[in-house]
Amino acid sequence: MIIFTRCVMRIREKLLIIAISVFLASNFVFANNDRLKELRDNANSVIAGDYGLFHDRKKITFSNHDDIWMVYSYKSVPAKPYVKELSTPGGINVLRDAPHDHLHHHGLMFGLKVNKTDFWTEHKIFGKQNHKSFSNVNLVRYGENLKATVSSLIDWIDSSKKVLLQEKRELLMTESGNATVLTWQTVLKTPEGISQVKIGGSHYFGLGMRFVKSMDANGTFINATGKEGEELRDTHWLVSAKWCAYQSAVDGKPVTVAMFDHPKNFRPVTWFTMLKPFSYLSATLKYHEKPFVLKSKDELSLKYGIAVWDGKQSKEVIEKAYQKWVKPKK
Repeated sequence: MIIFTRCVMRIREKLLIIAISVFLASNFVFANNDRLKELRDNANSVIAGDYGLFHDRKKITFSNHDDIWMVYSYKSVPAKPYVKELSTPGGINVLRDAPHDHLHHHGLMFGLKVNKTDFWTEHKIFGKQNHKSFSNVNLVRYGENLKATVSSLIDWIDSSKKVLLQEKRELLMTESGNATVLTWQTVLKTPEGISQVKIGGSHYFGLGMRFVKSMDANGTFINATGKEGEELRDTHWLVSAKWCAYQSAVDGKPVTVAMFDHPKNFRPVTWFTMLKPFSYLSATLKYHEKPFVLKSKDELSLKYGIAVWDGKQSKEVIEKAYQKWVKPKK
């Protein structure tokens, strides 16, 4: 009897261990991913499951299953908060941060010239976008899809520590069909005491993307109009269209990255594209030709979409995704 009782207890212990193991595996399916495990161990807050939100003092990381979905860096950055990583549904990151040829290129970043202060480059004297606070950081599942949100307040400060602009930035990322879709919305206004500012910059200033090294100089730009656009110099091109996309490959795996213009933006977008010596895509408003004066009590609101796919996608697929982004189902 004693031997039988001990056997039963051992069986129960083993079953309990198996149950705990299954529970942990179901809640931390990404435990075998070293990066995610490190993030989970060091983050101040974590949402566990088959997805995760890791928030530390420097960045916010969203995971989808056992892949990094998006990384948003906001503290201990040289000059501006930015999206450091953005991945396809298959887990392929398309963004590159601070390459040696242009250290001021940070993944997906937003920069302009305000009065005489440059908030794009980071050479000697330049402006800084200072993160102040978050009002909403969340990751939720709706049906079979995920939705990530980041809402923040940012001060645009010149070299004398004067605040020239105040920004409310909202990022919304969703799974849409076979694409990851990120909406970037920025609302700019002048702080109290400043009557107006002049917003301008070079022909590539705006919301820009630097791609990973393996995507450089070997892809193809396409847009909704099919037109090549205007060549400014060498490989610098400007083209007007409701969307523009870059088709390339990451370590031999084809990917497609598209940027969308929202029709309610105060001025139609002009896409800056460059293929050599490296690839770059930027949503501009031709600030180099038409600077914009932002007066007190007015707001400058800009909204763009970024969609990333695994594989080389057709114009029809990109157009369908654009229409879905512009006119979402309620």
